[in-house]
Amino acid sequence: MLTLHAVADGSAVLVDGEHVKALGPCEELADAHPDARVRRWPGILTPGLLNPYGPEILEHTYHPDPREADTYGTTPIGGARAREIFRADPSRLGASARRGVQRLFAHGTVALAGELRAKPVLDVAQRSGLVFAARPDRLPGPVSLSPKPLVLLPGLTEGAPARFAVFDVADRAELVRRGAATCVATVIAGRLVYRGR
Repeated sequence: MLTLHAVADGSAVLVDGEHVKALGPCEELADAHPDARVRRWPGILTPGLLNPYGPEILEHTYHPDPREADTYGTTPIGGARAREIFRADPSRLGASARRGVQRLFAHGTVALAGELRAKPVLDVAQRSGLVFAARPDRLPGPVSLSPKPLVLLPGLTEGAPARFAVFDVADRAELVRRGAATCVATVIAGRLVYRGR
C-alpha cells in the first residue's frame, strides 16, 4: 500500500511498503499516485534522530507501566532505584525496554548507539526496527530522550528504507532550540510507530 506523508511546506515522501518510493512536492506525488493514502503533518519531515544513549535509556532506566503510577510514578527511573527494581524482578527489564522504545519513538528516534548487552533489551530493540549505529567517541551531554546536540541521520533517498520522523517546528533551527519532544510522527520500515496527534 502506498502512503504519502506530507508536511506543511508542501514537501512529501511516498512510501511503498518498507521503502521510500519517491520524494518531492506533495501535489505532484498525489497526482501521480491517486491511490495513495495521504497523511498530513504539521512541521518538517526529517530522516529521524540517532540517540547515542541506547544502554542508558533501555538497560539502566526503568520505564514504569502506567498501571504502576501509584508505586513508581510515570517518569523514567534511573540510577540505584532502577537497579534495585531490576534486581528484585529481572523480568521487568524487557517490558521496561518496550516502554522505553516507545518513548524513543515519541522523540523521533530511529537509530540507537551504544552496545546493548541484556538479551531481553536487545531483542526488544531489534524487533522494534531501530537501527544500530556506532557510538561517538565523546557523548554530547547528559542522558536524554532529546540529547543536545541532536544528531540527524543522513537525508532520505528513493529506494532507501522508509525511516523518518516529523517534528512540529518551522525549521531545523527551531527543532534544535525546542528539542525532540516536538515529534508528531515516527515511521520505521514504512510503519507509523508513533503518532502524537
